[in-house]
Amino acid sequence: MGGVAVDSGDGAVKAPDGGWGWAVLAGCFVITGFSYAFPKAVSVFFKELIREFGVGYSDTAWISSILLAMLYGTGPLCSVLVNRFGCRPVMMVGGLFASLGMILASFSTSIVHIYLSTGVITGLGLALNFQPSLIMLNRYFSEKRPLANGLSAAGSPVALCCLSPLGQVLQYQYGWRGGFLILGGLLLNCCVCGALMKPLLPPKTLKLKDPERDDEDETEKKKKKKKLLDFSVFRDSGFIIYTAAASIMVLGLFVPPVFIVSYAKELGNEDTKSALLLTVLGFIDMFARPVCGVVAGLKWVRPRCVYLFSFAMIFNGTTDLIGSQATDYPSLVIFCIFFGISYGMVGALQFEVLMAIVGTEKFSSAIGLVLLMEAMAVLVGPPGAGRLLDATKNYMYVFLLAGSEVVLAAVVLAACNFIFISKKSPTAADELEDITVTEDAKACSEPAEMTDEEEKGAREEQEKETKKDAEKEEEEAKKDAEKEEKETTKEGEREEAVRPQSITVDSQEVERFLKETQQNGHAASSPETAL
Repeated sequence: MGGVAVDSGDGAVKAPDGGWGWAVLAGCFVITGFSYAFPKAVSVFFKELIREFGVGYSDTAWISSILLAMLYGTGPLCSVLVNRFGCRPVMMVGGLFASLGMILASFSTSIVHIYLSTGVITGLGLALNFQPSLIMLNRYFSEKRPLANGLSAAGSPVALCCLSPLGQVLQYQYGWRGGFLILGGLLLNCCVCGALMKPLLPPKTLKLKDPERDDEDETEKKKKKKKLLDFSVFRDSGFIIYTAAASIMVLGLFVPPVFIVSYAKELGNEDTKSALLLTVLGFIDMFARPVCGVVAGLKWVRPRCVYLFSFAMIFNGTTDLIGSQATDYPSLVIFCIFFGISYGMVGALQFEVLMAIVGTEKFSSAIGLVLLMEAMAVLVGPPGAGRLLDATKNYMYVFLLAGSEVVLAAVVLAACNFIFISKKSPTAADELEDITVTEDAKACSEPAEMTDEEEKGAREEQEKETKKDAEKEEEEAKKDAEKEEKETTKEGEREEAVRPQSITVDSQEVERFLKETQQNGHAASSPETAL
């Protein structure tokens, strides 16, 4: 591997829940902000591009669409690269790609060049940063993971509030070419964030050399060789339900932020007043995500985070349905406040729920496959809503469609989780009551099916038990070694004490003794028998 330390995804490595994890969280905060806010921030330059290349607004809108498609659609590729090379090198290469794309775009002579540079190259670079940062966050945090997810997700609204005004300033001062060049330099900070992703390695333990155990460990390691893309997650019913619900949700989740400004203009409001709605939405979203992360981390809430996620989606969809009836600016402001709260809840919980379902070991493959499915929905959702608007000329139907899609996703997730997963636990318990398992049978029998929540709890317990067992084995090995040393020293002392002193025999006395026995008529066959 040329000195590259591949991340250990083994469940035996306990998440530190702090320490260097806070530096990882800071890097993830910045990466999340760039990944989600950059496609929206680039839209500031669209008017200049239309004027420069003589194209329409729909042509320039493809830049953001390609960026999002690359961010979501390259998920499996990112999973393969992370499992092969580790998170840190993948993120640093991704930062170079993201910067290179914007620098090349500043020399473009046609809109197609911008599609390839900003859309494909920069989009690929952001994707190579976004997914590994979430994987590292999952590895560094376990008990505090909901809070960590909420804080990292807050990077999106914070970056949006910073990058959009910065783009406008760069456009006025240096034009779109100079703005693209400076943004390319800004994206080099992704390499710095990638350098923060120090891989978690298992602690070094002192073990007595046992050739048989070493051979068994080597064979187990060969059998447990990590797959580049683990498709076994599709055997998990919880993962299938989550993927289906998330794909339906994405169809309508991003529609209101895209159309809210145009909706306000349609009602007769000024441009600056209409654009202020996005600022209100982003400001509320900024605080909603960390707060939701704190709530999701509570002891009685965390085992039910799937249902909290369903509630967040119902809240978001209902807000869309009610907001479709808005007729003036104050009602749109109220809509943006409630939409910001619900949107922040969804953003803070979506990856936390996936982590809880599949666990740390399979998360790198699971997130790639989920993002691929969501990419298809992202490409269909907003354009489909735009066609509906062209056909009806009424924003009410657009918001009604978006709200109904999000509510449907919530119903699918909650109902399927309750029916297909929660109902499995009593039957499995009944089966286990009739089975008496001995230690030999445990080694041969296959584990009973468990629910996703039970699997998560079992994994966490196994991680704790394995660590405790390793510590106990180390202590016992040290104690045994000390006992053996003491016993060997004691036995040596005893042998020296019991061992008789060497007997010295005089040769003259032996000859006299033999002569005496011969005179008495006794025969001595040998000095040894005589003695």
